[in-house]
This record gives sequence, structure tokens and C-alpha cells, in this order.
Amino acid sequence: MVNSSPRLRLRVTSTAETILRGGHPWLFADSVRDQNRVGQAGELAVIFDRNNRFLAVGLYDPDSPIRVRILHCGRPLTIDASWRAQRLEDCLKRRAGHFNSSTTGYRLINGESDGWPGLVLDQYGSTLVLKIYTAAWLPGLEELTDLIGSRLHPERMVLRLSRNLQSIAATSFKRRDGEILRGSSVENPVPFLENGIVFEAEVVQGQKTGFFLDQRENRRHVESLAAGRRVLNAFSFSGGFSLYAARGGAVSATNLDISAHALAGAKRNFFLNSSCEEVSRCRHEPVQGDTFEWLERHSDRKFDLVILDPPSFAKRASEQSAALHAYKRLALLGISRLDEGGILVSASCSAHVGADSFFEAVRLSATASGRHWNEKLTTRHAPDHPASFREAEYLKAIYLEFS
Repeated sequence: MVNSSPRLRLRVTSTAETILRGGHPWLFADSVRDQNRVGQAGELAVIFDRNNRFLAVGLYDPDSPIRVRILHCGRPLTIDASWRAQRLEDCLKRRAGHFNSSTTGYRLINGESDGWPGLVLDQYGSTLVLKIYTAAWLPGLEELTDLIGSRLHPERMVLRLSRNLQSIAATSFKRRDGEILRGSSVENPVPFLENGIVFEAEVVQGQKTGFFLDQRENRRHVESLAAGRRVLNAFSFSGGFSLYAARGGAVSATNLDISAHALAGAKRNFFLNSSCEEVSRCRHEPVQGDTFEWLERHSDRKFDLVILDPPSFAKRASEQSAALHAYKRLALLGISRLDEGGILVSASCSAHVGADSFFEAVRLSATASGRHWNEKLTTRHAPDHPASFREAEYLKAIYLEFS
């Protein structure tokens, strides 16, 4: 990280003191009462309480409303190379025993919840993807790359940048989204295994880090429910739920997505797994279209298992009400396509919509459908995607069976 003298010192509001002591990893700009000098992106900022006692230390970002990403709160300690190496080791230990050779795609570092605020590290076989959400990591990127590379020895490491960072990364740090930080270049999607199923990750230009690893556990649940069922996978992306359903014995899997590129990816993933008898036997149908419109128009189509896994409907807190309305409408449409004995799997990745509110919205739609229903299961985050504070709790899914 950037080292400056004198050390950047901040004092914060009493409310912020309480929040930080409670373990929250963000200090917002409007909570800073004063600081001793202008700070630079990536340098360590030491935060003091109203009695001039050490409170916390974190990475400073002068251009973000999240002014400091907290690395440590409590007693003073030294943030150095040894500290970072131990924090990486802690992340690896948390995941020990969760995966074996049948799963080579998973998250190694999950941002704030793993003690690395604004940073994600995903593994796809021998490829690592480092995604950064704050400019505070950019000045020390080479040091960070060396640390990860020397510990994990990947064939390659790819840098991904959140959209809001790409301009400043290019102009101030000469970094670009999709850059190869270490190892060989990549021309094609990277193959990896998830519970024995082969998938491709578009690590250079794809969404997130190239694949939605966070739904792994829900995909396994779907596989256990799929035998003999006709499956509709709405917002299907690369067909993950459909492939699991096919291996679980589904007679057909309809992938519905507005993106032709996503549907082509799903087709490739089905081909990669065609040696599996169950997958080859399952009829795979790609459908390009808007999910809401398609569900409304095709009232004649019935399924035994409907999966609704849309992109976030609420990018900010002010959109929560509209998002809940959309989730209700989507669930009701999905229920209307279910045959007797059918199962609805409804998921949300909107951090601004709480799990309780989301589950209640889907239950209200189930009741409004006029059909008898039974709640089978609700799920949250996978073990490699821990959520240690409220804003990190984005993923939830609910399973309902209808008669």
C-alpha cells in the first residue's frame, strides 16, 4: 500500500464510532469530522475516536462515498506484508474441506466478509480472477498479485474492475478491465468443474468474474428435485440450473433469456456435458425473449419445475418497493406456468431487498394464485460466499410446491 508521512489520521462522528465498533467495514465520507491532510487512494487511514484513541485502520479512497474500507478495528496493529499473507491464509483455511477435485470453481476471497474490503478472488480451474471494487487496491496491485501468485501458483491471473473504476484505473494507474496480471493470455472461455459438471467462465469480459458461482448450492437442490420434470429456467444465463436439472433426470429443460450470447453459452455447456447419459437424454430448448413478456404470452406452456433467478431488481435502497412489486409479479407469472405438483424456485440477488421481505413477497403471490401450496425450503449464501454485515446479505431463494 501507499506509505506517507505523517500518517493519515481521521476523526469521525460519534454515530460512526458506534457503527465501526459494531463491526461494520465501511466509513462513509459524511461521517468524517476532520483529517490531518489530504489522503491518496490506497494509503492506510488511521481512525481515532473522540478521546483520541485508536479505533480502526483501513484503505482510503478519496473518490468514493465509502471513504475508508476497514481492515481492522480494535487494538492497534501493523498492517504489512505478513499481515496480508496471514489474512489470505485465513481465507483458504475457511474453505478447506468444502471442495474436492469435482469442484474446481469457487470463491477464495469474498470481499469485506473475508477481511478484504472491495476485493473478490475467484478460482476457475488453474485460472484466478481478481475483481476490484475500489481504487484503494490499485496502488498496491503488484504487491497483491505477487502475494496471491506465490501462494496459489495459478496458470494465469485476470484483473476485473467494477464499471465505476475503469476510467480512473486507466488514466491514473494504467490498468484495464480484463488485463492479464500473471501468466498466459486467454482467448476462449475457461473450463472448470462444479460438482462434476463442466462449465465455461468468460473471465475476461463476462459478467461478474465470468460465472455466477454463488448459486452452486441452489443448483444442487434443483438437481435433487428434477427427476421426471419439465423444467423452465428463466433468466437462464449460461444454463447452470438446467444442466443440474438434466443430470437429475429432467425430461426437458427450457432456457429462457433475453441474451442470445447467454443462450449460446448454455448450448456450449450442454455440449460439454453430452457424455453424461442423463444430460444427453434431456431435451434442451433455448428461448430468447423477455421473461415477463414470454410468461404472459405463453399461457399454454406448462412445466413441473420453474426457476426464477433474475438480475437485481434494486440497485439502490430507493428501488426496494418497486423491486418487491416486480418479484411478486414474476412469482405469480411463474406459478401460472406450473402444472399440478409443480415446484417454484424463486431467487433474489438484490442486497436492498431483505430476505424476509422477499420471502413474504413470494408467499403473498403464492396465496394470491388461489392454489394450495407448501413451502419446502429457503436458502441463503453458500459457504464460500459468507456475509458478515447487512449490505453483504444479497442472496436468497425460496422453494414452493403447488397442488
